Amino acid sequence: MTVRFPLATSSWDQSELDALHRVIASDRYSMGAEVETFEQQFAAWVGSRYAVMVNSGSSANLAMVAALRYTKNDALRLHPGAEVIVPAVSWSTTYYPLHQYGLHMKFVDIDANTLNYDLDALAAAITDKTRAIMCVNLLGNPNDFASIKQIVGDREIVLLEDNCESLGATFDGRQAGTFGVMGTYSSFFSHHISTMEGGLVVTDDEELYHILLAIRAHGWTRNLPKFNTLTGEKSDDPFEESFRFVLPGYNLRPLEMSGALGKEQLKKLPALIEGRRQNGARWIEAMANHPIFRIQQETGQASWFGFALVVRPGAGITRKDALVRLMALGFETRPIVSGNFTKNPVLDLMDHSLHGKMTNAEDIDHNGFFIGNHHYDFSEAINAVSAFRA
Repeated sequence: MTVRFPLATSSWDQSELDALHRVIASDRYSMGAEVETFEQQFAAWVGSRYAVMVNSGSSANLAMVAALRYTKNDALRLHPGAEVIVPAVSWSTTYYPLHQYGLHMKFVDIDANTLNYDLDALAAAITDKTRAIMCVNLLGNPNDFASIKQIVGDREIVLLEDNCESLGATFDGRQAGTFGVMGTYSSFFSHHISTMEGGLVVTDDEELYHILLAIRAHGWTRNLPKFNTLTGEKSDDPFEESFRFVLPGYNLRPLEMSGALGKEQLKKLPALIEGRRQNGARWIEAMANHPIFRIQQETGQASWFGFALVVRPGAGITRKDALVRLMALGFETRPIVSGNFTKNPVLDLMDHSLHGKMTNAEDIDHNGFFIGNHHYDFSEAINAVSAFRA
């Protein structure tokens, strides 16, 4: 098969190549000034106080969950066994850090149209045991955070965001990823910006920021500011602070090349998002009332990571047959993220429960898939799908 309509394409040009050469010329490859500057620029772009870059979106989720184990803020700290509500559809590394920190995951079904939380099911799932809600903004589509805020009310429930697929999405004019106490992003090749591999955590909380800095690099104090919430005041002796460990951390550090690439990609981000949104508008218009497929319903202003398709009941064609025909047309396709994650054997190893049936997650698991979206005009592909018939 010749791939005419791939899932992901590059948005690099000479500016990214120049950035790589700048790092090579500096002979500094490990995390340094390029990463630090990108973090500051990224935080400003999304409207957050702090950003911490790591080596992947998966690592960003790990660092985010870890930070809630070690915070001294009792209103935020998640102890082993605490209940965290999660959607039935997301990527695997949304869930794994929660398991790795001994938390109980309660799975809730998704909405058939938005592919984010079924809000009625979410409201019914919350109990006195619920300590946190993981909001996943799926395929570029933000959650309805106004409704979620009303559902939570005045209960002490920590809101987290996995926004790895939805950089640039907004709800009520606010960037997705900034509604929770922390939010994560991915800058992997197939995402809205690409730093080769990479991810970020954003937060407005200074203590969480300092915890993230320590956890990212071995749990040591070296990367903390002189005055910080973990140790108070650091010694001015760099030898003394070289190998001083205060938290059980990891090595999640990004490369300087990733930071340099991020700075160039961030300059292009408004245009990259606008191109995807223009394609999204064409997609909504072209696919309205399609006889074979239903599509994802936009909440707020999506950044359209990709275009989800779900075969309608009685459409006269199976998903398998549709995929074969679309592949022949040159489409690269994938399941809608994990499909119904609760069907995976790995869940047998995790502390979890299901709130009711995963009806809509099961539907997309059997009948759904998605195609890529891009920053350039994708009308040819949109027209090919809209003309698809059984």
